[in-house]
Amino acid sequence: MNPVKPGETRRTPWIVGVSGASGTPYAASVLRALLAAGESVDLIVSRASRLTLLDETGISFRDAHWRDDLREWLARGADGKPGTFEADIDAVRHWGAGDLAAGPSSGSYAVKGMLIVPASTACVAGVALGLSKDLLQRAASVTLKERRPLVVAVRETPLNGQTLRHLVTLDDAGASVVPASPAFYAGATHIQDLVDFVAGRVLDAAGVEHGLYRRWQGEIGGGSRPPA
Repeated sequence: MNPVKPGETRRTPWIVGVSGASGTPYAASVLRALLAAGESVDLIVSRASRLTLLDETGISFRDAHWRDDLREWLARGADGKPGTFEADIDAVRHWGAGDLAAGPSSGSYAVKGMLIVPASTACVAGVALGLSKDLLQRAASVTLKERRPLVVAVRETPLNGQTLRHLVTLDDAGASVVPASPAFYAGATHIQDLVDFVAGRVLDAAGVEHGLYRRWQGEIGGGSRPPA
């Protein structure tokens, strides 16, 4: 069960799983936008993704110090500049990747759905095959069996036939597959704009409102003008 303290309403979070693919700025953007939208988040950071996060940002994500590490991560821009953003992480709960007794491992644990961003090909394969080798894969399998929204932001290129078949399996199971492919019609002028576009499309697939990118309005040239 999701515990409720006296005077509080029941917490129903989104699970955000971060796997070992390149693209930790995508995850940071999604997390900031979810929190800005007033959503609660259950965070699962895989062991492989911690190596990627260290490589891409210089930040070590440690279970014992996850709040400090998460604050530092979410404050960093896609260009690596620290102190770019502010994020209130009070609505975040962290679960260790090896904790298979964690709340998200059970279908009776109430959540809105799950976003895997970025999703590595190994993660895609594990979820498609139902391996549940860690909490991230187990939570994704539970999300599918409970018919809750699952968004998989795969970050790999090129994609081989095996991975494409795994993605079709996930699509058939009801997941939304969102390749981490930024578009340019929204008038991107900075790497953060491209990252936020992908994060915004992930949130679109989940039905979460955000203002991360300029939407297409049916007017050619709209992306070349500054936003109003």
